[in-house]
Amino acid sequence: MPVIVQKYGGSSVADVQKIAHVADRVVAAKRAGNDVVVVVSAMGKTTDELIGLARRTAEAGGAQGEPPRRELDMLVSTGERVTMALLSIAIHARGEDAISFTGSQSGILTNDRHFDARIIEVRPHRIQDELARGRIVIVAGYQGMSYRREITTLGRGGSDTTAVALAAALQAERCEIYSDVDGVYSADPRVVPSPLHLGELDLATLAEMAEAGAKVLNAQAVEWARRAKIAIYARKTSDPLTGARETVARPREDEEPVARATDDENRPVRAVVGASNVMVLGARPEAFGVLLRTASALELALGDVVAIPSGVLVHVPLLNVPDWQRCLRKLEAEVGDALDVIGPRAVVSIVGYGLTAASGALARAVAVLAEVAIAPLVTTASPLRISLTLREEDLGAAQRALHDAFVRSPLDV
Repeated sequence: MPVIVQKYGGSSVADVQKIAHVADRVVAAKRAGNDVVVVVSAMGKTTDELIGLARRTAEAGGAQGEPPRRELDMLVSTGERVTMALLSIAIHARGEDAISFTGSQSGILTNDRHFDARIIEVRPHRIQDELARGRIVIVAGYQGMSYRREITTLGRGGSDTTAVALAAALQAERCEIYSDVDGVYSADPRVVPSPLHLGELDLATLAEMAEAGAKVLNAQAVEWARRAKIAIYARKTSDPLTGARETVARPREDEEPVARATDDENRPVRAVVGASNVMVLGARPEAFGVLLRTASALELALGDVVAIPSGVLVHVPLLNVPDWQRCLRKLEAEVGDALDVIGPRAVVSIVGYGLTAASGALARAVAVLAEVAIAPLVTTASPLRISLTLREEDLGAAQRALHDAFVRSPLDV
């Protein structure tokens, strides 16, 4: 039977009633003639609550709210284990056989980073054995095991990565990502009124959106899909099983984004994406190497880097940095007076096709922000993305202005 992998996010499994609804969908997929693997996140806001509990515990001992990353992984990985067991129980109650596995039991092997690990290999032998027995397999997302047999977690949104990596290893027919939205939009609907629904995307564009901070899919997951040429279907959990709106992200044969001859696909700008809580580290040229080595030793994932003879600016998103104050103290000790810390800041990005061609897109972006009295601190550009660093309080206005200018208006950008 064809294998399908389904992933359900935290809002989809937030309580017993929602878990029951997910169980009905999973059972329907099984009875439609598929082998089904289900990846689940922790229930609701469980991960945030566990991190808060860890910080309060650390503060009570005078540790400035900075619990060790290894112990955070041990703690937060329990959230998905609760969900996987409850969903398996719900499926059994509906007359189907199911079994739940942790990330390590599923054969998900990662590097040795804590709280932001990357999958390096998947050995899904136990999953394959259980599928052969006719069982539905439930897997705890967001977690794996390092080569040192340490429990690791994959960063925020890491359950997406679990699902796509398993789909690749199992040669699945497709990977379905379920959440509380019916796919991918041209902007965050909570910030921009009535953005456009994107029915189909190429994975290269989706990867740029995810790297820029779009919350629908995890960036590492999209990269796995690109390498393995896996199609991703982003759907809303509460929608009907058939006929509902969705976003399908497909691989291109040449791995390059190509605008197609439809009104939707022919837009050079596909989306405007915002990310907040980004630190900008400035340094003099002679300190660039020390800054990079220290950031690497601290396992800090870097965003855009701008280096010119007079200095360097390095973006550090704090989404997966639970111990920023500890990291900052180390950076200041190693880099010294050559370090300038700016932030937190926000980054707004325009994602599309040919943005650095002779189209004036970059000049237009700067002009649009000037019209709403926003002056970017840093501007970076590539053929697929223009990113502008600005004050956090300006992020919403910047997203709305750029979306109106590039997505809603005529397309001669």
